[in-house]
Amino acid sequence: MRRELLVVAVAGVLVFAGCSSAIDNSDGTERAGAVDVSGSLELHHIDVGQADSTLIVTPSNETILIDTGDYRDDGQTVIDYLEAHDIDRIDHLVTTHGHADHIGGHPELIEHFEEDGDGIGAVYDSGVVHPTATYERYLDVVEAHNVSIYEVAAGDRLSLAGDGLEATVLNPPDGDASGDIDTNGIVLSLAFGDFSYLTTGDLDASGERRLVETSGDDLAADVYQAGHHGSSTSSSAPFLDRVDPDVAIVSSAVDSRYGHPHDEVLAAFADRGIETYWTGVHGDIVMTTNGTAVSVATERNASTDPATLLERKHAVQSALVAPLTRSGPHAEIGLWLPTTDSGRPSVYGTVARTAGVAR
Repeated sequence: MRRELLVVAVAGVLVFAGCSSAIDNSDGTERAGAVDVSGSLELHHIDVGQADSTLIVTPSNETILIDTGDYRDDGQTVIDYLEAHDIDRIDHLVTTHGHADHIGGHPELIEHFEEDGDGIGAVYDSGVVHPTATYERYLDVVEAHNVSIYEVAAGDRLSLAGDGLEATVLNPPDGDASGDIDTNGIVLSLAFGDFSYLTTGDLDASGERRLVETSGDDLAADVYQAGHHGSSTSSSAPFLDRVDPDVAIVSSAVDSRYGHPHDEVLAAFADRGIETYWTGVHGDIVMTTNGTAVSVATERNASTDPATLLERKHAVQSALVAPLTRSGPHAEIGLWLPTTDSGRPSVYGTVARTAGVAR
């Protein structure tokens, strides 16, 4: 399912010029249902350290923000980035899951755009409650500003203006808002012309196995944001074989206390010839595509060879104190609170597939 795409890699955010290299077309096929499109799609992978935040600007100038970084930053890095790019409204705020390195900036960002900008169009959540102070505050702010919030599941699509761009939810399974927060986090697939993108939050190997079985070829993507910051809990071999990406994006700190991206993941990318960008090394990473060609702009110039990145990682992280022992693969730092009686947020819309979500 790999397409012929032209990738241009340059240093300097939003400067698209430089040397180009053709991406191989391994089987000569195109994504089923690909249509002619117009305009450009932008994907901004914001450098938020050991956290996640991705801004998508659609050809119709709608904005999709996936996660908002770590709670210790209070959303300031993301807010500053959005302001620097003249973004004054978030049309779609996607909460992949409730860990504080993904929703840490939600409260401040929602308040900022509701009080000083043009607002938040809608929030999308997996429905898996995470009983921490960070998660509770996020829901409190949503409720205080009367922002529409929808629980989404596999098969739902974001209602986007214009034609050509599809944003489809592949996970969690429909009717299952329980269980592990990582396994049942939101997985989002974008399709624009011959270009496809997949972002999986902190989906673990068990969730990946389920998607391989249920989603099949829908997982194929030209660009893949590596699950769980490049942790070996994700990016399993069967999943990578099915996604078959040309490019991978890793969002983690260069001095990650957890050793992200893990050696096994970078080695797997190297074995598959996957061009790799790492926010900890490259800084902010911006991709722009017209549906056929892709250009990549990075804040800092660095190799995209995963084997070279592995060597650089060892050089930086070997000098650090050993990663902290944790109780699980993604134990959140934060204040734990009792689970609500219902086990789910009370502010969800009663119908998930109305205003803002299409089947």
